[in-house]
Amino acid sequence: MSSTKDIDALIEIMAKLPGLGPRSARRAVLQMIRKRALLMQPLADQMTRVAATARECLNCGNIGTADICDICAAEKRANGQICVVADVADLWAMERAGVFKGRYHVLGGTLSALDGIGPEELSIPRLIDRIEAEGVTEVILALSATIDGQTTAHYIADQLEGRVTLTSLAQGVPIGGELDYLDDGTISAALNARKSL
Repeated sequence: MSSTKDIDALIEIMAKLPGLGPRSARRAVLQMIRKRALLMQPLADQMTRVAATARECLNCGNIGTADICDICAAEKRANGQICVVADVADLWAMERAGVFKGRYHVLGGTLSALDGIGPEELSIPRLIDRIEAEGVTEVILALSATIDGQTTAHYIADQLEGRVTLTSLAQGVPIGGELDYLDDGTISAALNARKSL
């Protein structure tokens, strides 16, 4: 039996994370082992806590540790605006930019015929219900400038036509760009220069 079996298994798991390959995972695991008390044990403890408490917000789809996330619970954010994003990473990117002061709605992906993702697999019906229940006046479609993102934006625009003002992110978001990879300034410029659909 190998004396490094558990360490090798940890490296394999770490290598599956986005942005880490086998070499980066090996370096990260080695650093954690060297600084076990400072890094590894606190990381293990925090991962155990998050695994037990993390859940999807019942309202918007954000990830937090309560049934309703802090953004949905904040009354000051009930300003009549909902920003629609494909996934939680996009919501977090928008929040990191710090320019949007309304609420969000996470679709859970984008429409994709190739992947078999239709409107039924996304939270579009819940979005329509929220618009009625929360008195929403503007829906900002902050979807990636990809074919699937734009197809999803057009589908939602068709569903919401005549109900609310529809806008989308404008300049600053490159064609084929993903929100999670954009810098804060680009996201800020795109949100401030949004346009009607």
